[in-house]
Amino acid sequence: MYSTVEREDYFKNAIRKIEEIELVEGIVQLGSGVTGYKDAYSDIDLMVCTSKEENTQATKDQIHQALADFAPMYIKEKKFSETIFLLIILLENGLEFNISIAPRDLLPVRSPLWRVVVDKTGEVLKKMNNENEKFERNPVKYDIYSDIAFEFFYCTIGLVKELKRNNFIYALKLLNTMRDYILHVQAMNESKKCHQFKAYETLDSSFIERYLSTFPTMMTIEAIAESALQVKELFMTVMEDSSVYHMDDAIRHLLG
Repeated sequence: MYSTVEREDYFKNAIRKIEEIELVEGIVQLGSGVTGYKDAYSDIDLMVCTSKEENTQATKDQIHQALADFAPMYIKEKKFSETIFLLIILLENGLEFNISIAPRDLLPVRSPLWRVVVDKTGEVLKKMNNENEKFERNPVKYDIYSDIAFEFFYCTIGLVKELKRNNFIYALKLLNTMRDYILHVQAMNESKKCHQFKAYETLDSSFIERYLSTFPTMMTIEAIAESALQVKELFMTVMEDSSVYHMDDAIRHLLG
């Protein structure tokens, strides 16, 4: 495991190496590192931009080559479009870099946790500020499910069928999907709507206790059915507290 000092050294060295690449116009730090990192296990998240769309792939290749000097355990490349890439760099000491590469015109703001650390033209900060204004003006700042109440209800129908088939694996998978919907709504209820929210341990302690109690203690039809009932009741509770999501009377009746 790496120390705080080691992570900071890797951060500074990565910024220096990436900044030296001629095609790079700017670098934006994302996530908890902007305000001091959540804990000793936090990753380093960066967004690198080019001024021209046609330069993003070459920039990605050069970043890959430059950070290979860190002797990583593995580098995974992902391509989301012709001009947007992601490098996941895993070091032997457990430190992880997530570096997205995109043209400046496509830089997004999906969370208030960002800061420009390199800006060779002055245009990067201008773009990020413009995107941040749009983010702040949006009354619903994060992606939401189009009809979460129906999707939850639909899972309950499937779960009943799979229990009748003695298909415990798929029944448990549906139960976990239902729990995912609950976590999403509760995070929204507590205004913990950061992009890719994972800090579930920061949710209300009484909610956590009730949520954890919904897991079955035995792998029997009766135990899983009881767990599903508890999950359904918890979903109804968090939905009642939601200002974003609503249930129509028909779904409320069917779930009740």
